[in-house]
Amino acid sequence: MLIRRRLRRAPASAVVLSGLVLLSGCAPSGTGGQEPSGGRESSGGSASARAASPFGNPDGTKPGLAPVAEGERARARVLIGGLATQGRGPRTGYARDEFGHAWLDKADGVPFARNGCDTRNDLLRRDGRDLRFRDGSNCVVVAMTLDDPYTGTTIDWRKQKAAEVQIDHVVPLSYAWQMGASRWTDAKRKRLANDPLNLLPVQGRANSAKGDSGPASWLPPAKGVRCAYAVRFAQVAEKYELAVTGPDRTAMLRQCGG
Repeated sequence: MLIRRRLRRAPASAVVLSGLVLLSGCAPSGTGGQEPSGGRESSGGSASARAASPFGNPDGTKPGLAPVAEGERARARVLIGGLATQGRGPRTGYARDEFGHAWLDKADGVPFARNGCDTRNDLLRRDGRDLRFRDGSNCVVVAMTLDDPYTGTTIDWRKQKAAEVQIDHVVPLSYAWQMGASRWTDAKRKRLANDPLNLLPVQGRANSAKGDSGPASWLPPAKGVRCAYAVRFAQVAEKYELAVTGPDRTAMLRQCGG
């Protein structure tokens, strides 16, 4: 799909369908300079008006990822600077199933758990607009428009082009495994994998480029949201008592003016 500047909001009849979201963390690591692709540029290339700043969304139940305000950048640096650091351990033993079956509705202890809708569709309902559901369901999203925070593009999503949208684990599961999650209980790993604080529907190409990279190796192509991404990464790490690598913490601080 070619990127073109968005002149007006598409009518509801133009919303295209999709039904499948691919898992994150399975592609090779990418780099931070990727150009946006796979959608229309949103107004000004900025976050949707619906998107919440990470500091205004501590449990991840609000949609999107809005830029961090200038007045909150010092707060961001304090949060990031407080993270413990350590080297990245081996990937030995890692498998996606170590974090539970994908998109469990039974990962107790996180928002949306046991609401009768799987985690993937919970996230699509949270972040998508102009939603359409499968006949007879108020859970399974088959059409939506997504304002992608990572690339600043707007994606009309349909089943026939499922890979255009993927659910990203902000702190990738493989990364978490290497930073200590290999020693966690199964229940804690399931929480991390299904916690909306750690999950964002985003452009598929950007997510595939990220793979299991930390912020020193990959950042969202949309520069305006990079500090917010660093804050969200830090919020997840703090919540789950995860260390980050020294280069990752340095890169995160740099995005917020540190």
